[in-house]
Amino acid sequence: MLSSVLIRRLNPTKSCLLRLSTNQPTSHFYSQTPKPQSDPQNLDSNTVYHSLSSYCNDWKRALDFFNWVETESSFQHTTETYNRMIDILGKFFEFDLSWDLIQRMRNNPFAMPNHTTFRVLFKRYIAAHLVNEAVSVYEDRLEEFSLKDETSYCNLVDALCEYKHVIEAHELCFGKNNNRISVRNITKIHNMILRGWFKMGWWGKCREYWEEMDRKGICKDLYSYSIYMEILCKSGKPWKAVKLYKEMNSRGIKLDVVAYNTVIGAIGLSKGVDFALRVYREMRDLGCQPNVVTCNTVTKLLCENGRMKEAYSMLDEMVQSEIVPNVITYHCFFRCLEKPKEILLLFDRMIEDGVRPRMDTYVMLMRKFGRWGFLRPVFVVWKKMEILGCSPDEFAYNALIDALIQKGMVDMARKYDEEMLSKGLPAKPRVELDTKLAEGG
Repeated sequence: MLSSVLIRRLNPTKSCLLRLSTNQPTSHFYSQTPKPQSDPQNLDSNTVYHSLSSYCNDWKRALDFFNWVETESSFQHTTETYNRMIDILGKFFEFDLSWDLIQRMRNNPFAMPNHTTFRVLFKRYIAAHLVNEAVSVYEDRLEEFSLKDETSYCNLVDALCEYKHVIEAHELCFGKNNNRISVRNITKIHNMILRGWFKMGWWGKCREYWEEMDRKGICKDLYSYSIYMEILCKSGKPWKAVKLYKEMNSRGIKLDVVAYNTVIGAIGLSKGVDFALRVYREMRDLGCQPNVVTCNTVTKLLCENGRMKEAYSMLDEMVQSEIVPNVITYHCFFRCLEKPKEILLLFDRMIEDGVRPRMDTYVMLMRKFGRWGFLRPVFVVWKKMEILGCSPDEFAYNALIDALIQKGMVDMARKYDEEMLSKGLPAKPRVELDTKLAEGG
């Protein structure tokens, strides 16, 4: 049997697969990596994947668990579990260990590296601003994996744009020394570059690039329009997004659900929630079925306008329409609700409905309760995080510590501050705890 420490890190929907003993400490913050107590049981790939995700803020434990299930439970890792572990290592800049895993994958016929493996690696290199290293992987390493192709090229460009290295992406695609690869869908590349300027928040450059696409004769597609409508919304000009929507209609461009989601948000901002609801009904009448993002957009507009009863009705409608609410759905409510009891009831409903909170969910709620001066709900959320097996990050610790200091509980705040530092997480300098920036905490 596995220890009780392990099960808190497993996907709650899978925990019934394992029989657990309870003779281990209940707190997972000081516990060691789980060890088998008797005959190991077989685990499925999905359970292992979600268990690794629970360790995403503690790469050493994640790697210990990764190796342990393979050696002690005879688990055969899949490409998906390898990719998740590589992603966690990359988050903490452990790229040598990531490459060690990739070499192990090469020797495993059931877990060969694929495009996702290197998309993860590109993402982590570029998130760490190691652009040259990411490009070098594409140029020098992918050939040996037979993965140096258009898909990998687009993954590299997309990662550069996602993490605000759009200038490098533009140079890679259109620079003088461009000898990379011939891309069949050039519009796709331009869309990624446009989205990259959007990520930078350089609205003038976005407009300039949009016009440049016309001058170059780039055939704009639905995704081009969807991206630019979102740019107009984010830059504070939702009425221009509505104008673009009308232009699309006049050109006979059939909108998909992604475009409608942007239009609903734009009209909600420029004309109000009632007009947004009209477009929502229009898309359904035209046979375009809403998805969870559509419902979240409408729910957010309703919540922000104080129409909570209608927002709850939308939540019920989602369930009836077999549209599964996600964590963003509940965030719409959490941001606007003003009663701790109502928030905690909805939080419990969220978990009971199988929606797993993200770390930013816990942080949002703890900060909100702490700001209001309610300490008990802060600990309710913290305890729930522990039960569900989520390893707190620096933002979660800081939210708890700030709430404790606000209530004058300095000794307890210091305890969590020290615990945070012992895990290698950066702490804020605080006068109340006599910590200084120069001391690293």
